[in-house]
Amino acid sequence: MENVAKPWPALWSLVVGFFMILIDTTIVSVANPRIMEGLNTDINAVIWVTSAYLLAYAVPLLITGRMGDRFGPKNLYLIGLVVFTLASLWCGFSQDIGMLIAARAVQGLGAAMMTPQTMAVITRIFPPDRRGAAMGLWGATAGMAVLVGPILGGVLVDGLGWEWIFFVNVPIGVVAFILVTRFVPTLTTHTHKFDIPGVVLSAAGMFLLVFGIQEGQTYDWGTINGVVSVWGLIIAGVVVLALFVVWQQILERRGGEPLLPLGLFRDRNFSLGNSTIMAVGFTVTAFPLPTIFYYQVVRGLTPTQSALLMIPMAVISGGLAPFVGKLIDRANPRWFAVFGLVCLSAALFWTAALLTPDTPIWVFLLPSALQGVANAFMWGPISNATTRNLPPRQAGAGSGVFNTTRQIGAVLGSAAVAALIQARLAAELPSSGAGAPVNEASMSGALPEALHAGFSTAMSQSTLLPAIAVLVGAVLAAFYAKPKSVDGWGGGAPVPEGQAAERSSK
Repeated sequence: MENVAKPWPALWSLVVGFFMILIDTTIVSVANPRIMEGLNTDINAVIWVTSAYLLAYAVPLLITGRMGDRFGPKNLYLIGLVVFTLASLWCGFSQDIGMLIAARAVQGLGAAMMTPQTMAVITRIFPPDRRGAAMGLWGATAGMAVLVGPILGGVLVDGLGWEWIFFVNVPIGVVAFILVTRFVPTLTTHTHKFDIPGVVLSAAGMFLLVFGIQEGQTYDWGTINGVVSVWGLIIAGVVVLALFVVWQQILERRGGEPLLPLGLFRDRNFSLGNSTIMAVGFTVTAFPLPTIFYYQVVRGLTPTQSALLMIPMAVISGGLAPFVGKLIDRANPRWFAVFGLVCLSAALFWTAALLTPDTPIWVFLLPSALQGVANAFMWGPISNATTRNLPPRQAGAGSGVFNTTRQIGAVLGSAAVAALIQARLAAELPSSGAGAPVNEASMSGALPEALHAGFSTAMSQSTLLPAIAVLVGAVLAAFYAKPKSVDGWGGGAPVPEGQAAERSSK
């Protein structure tokens, strides 16, 4: 563990940029109908604006976590922050959907450089007995970003235009750069080798899998331009990812440094925690899409009005998260995580039941409040239980794995819900094409009333997918092992007696 006199200013400085990049995983959802209209595109293309970001974010996380260990988390964070901020400008100035998707991919690469460094710094500069509160802040930031993204997006889209959901990142990025330069310490580095074959295999496997899932409905799950079958791409993606895991095992046996340190998964909580956060990533990315489309297409709400329905979620989550963060150092984080995940699943099942053409709009505030409770109780405990045993040398690698699994879940959630929305629209609406009703609604500002029931049913059915996914996560979290004693956590050097006494007096 590094000896850092003032760890909290360092963490708050990192959190500013971390909050910004997490907002960009959700802020686009509320702007999708306006982007479709402004760039004259369809639902499948506009969902790639999110998927390209998530894919470019997820694939490099394993190696960027390791690079933080090698070159210093502060240095890599600052480079990623510059890339992300400049790519945000590019997004805002995009004139067509292809350019926007490309810019979002570069944005995702910048985010991938930044994210692992935040958790790695927590693991390295906070003593074990204070790491729970730090992880609570990290978790609260992740949860709040999921909530604030759509609200901020709605206000910006209505007031200034969809481009401003990207332009707003520029001043935030500048402030974050100044804060990190001033307050984040330069930590010791560790020598690492880089697994280039692992990078290639993981990137190729993820791309094939996500592209196949998301484009499947577009090509009626047949062949793409008569060249390759959709199912062939999906199967190839699974096979390549399996080869990636085999290669990691071989490299580990040879004494090399695999991109995915499989030895970390021998820790029960690390293994279960990564599975849980994958389910959470899947859910929090998937559920806003059908609900936002319902609010705007069926109920005719503006982006701001639809985002305001999430205010109870944001307020309750922000109020409860610090309280939960203080408790998880003294209690088993398993029960906090299970409670939060079950609450989120219940809130989504509740929302799905309410997605009918005539449900009073105010009623949606109730499941939104329950989602706020869920967010406060799940993010911090999951991250705390997963990473608490990591030694300093593997802090970056473990953080990279944790964030990778979360982002893989997000990528799969985005692709799967896009495919499900298209499939259910095709089944529920009397239309020749699944995307046509959505395009018609976004261009005219209202869906024909005769289609309201079918569209609502399709969105309701689509919301069940993330509700089930996070329920699976709750089951996994129920098997977290009982935490070790505080002195054994974190794998760092024991806290000197004088420092321990000083902290106990604060």
